[in-house]
Amino acid sequence: MDIQLERPLHPSRYTEYKLVTSILDGTYPQGSALPGERALSEQIGVTRPTLRETLQRLASEGWITIQHGKPTVVNDYWKEGGLSLLGTMAKYGDFLREDIIIHLLEFRIILVPFFARLAAVHAPKIISEYLDHTQDIEDKAEAFADFDWELQVLMARYSRNPIYPLLLNDFGAIFKAMALRYFSVQKARDVSRLYYLELARALDKSAEDVEQVVRSVMEKSTDIWRERKTFQGG
Repeated sequence: MDIQLERPLHPSRYTEYKLVTSILDGTYPQGSALPGERALSEQIGVTRPTLRETLQRLASEGWITIQHGKPTVVNDYWKEGGLSLLGTMAKYGDFLREDIIIHLLEFRIILVPFFARLAAVHAPKIISEYLDHTQDIEDKAEAFADFDWELQVLMARYSRNPIYPLLLNDFGAIFKAMALRYFSVQKARDVSRLYYLELARALDKSAEDVEQVVRSVMEKSTDIWRERKTFQGG
């Protein structure tokens, strides 16, 4: 699979794009060896120093293992990688397998409800004022994707724990890549609009109610993602 790049990329960014997508789409599966440096730089169309710099960075994230005098090998990156690898992976959502996307959505079920509860403790008025604009959302995928992402960012920020925004940022690219597909389904938009109303009511009750409402919709949205092909187009 290939995707259209919105604008010309810096050589190192382009090199990352070519290498990571080739790993994710199975061109270079886990355990396989990459071509030699000279051949790979010619194949991608970049200089060897640019390639070398990108390979070193990908190695530091856990994508590959570089051994002097031996071929560079693609790792089992789920075992070797960390959050920096997740952030890089998330840039290329169109290349992620369905099971990887589901794993990320399941992790979101753990992450978002907890910082939503903290935001309800520290800044309920700010979250409530944002939700006052629910009725203004156009019934379009783009509008819902923007509104939903900004809500999550707001809740992470007002959790007063700086780690949560950092973790959420790792989901930024994958969310933006997947959100338009998700919200293109009418059921998904309907569920989210109801969620925003329920969340506003929960803010008037307790932080625990907020956590429960957020967790419930995260679980439901994961189910909708699994089922979306059944009702694609609403």
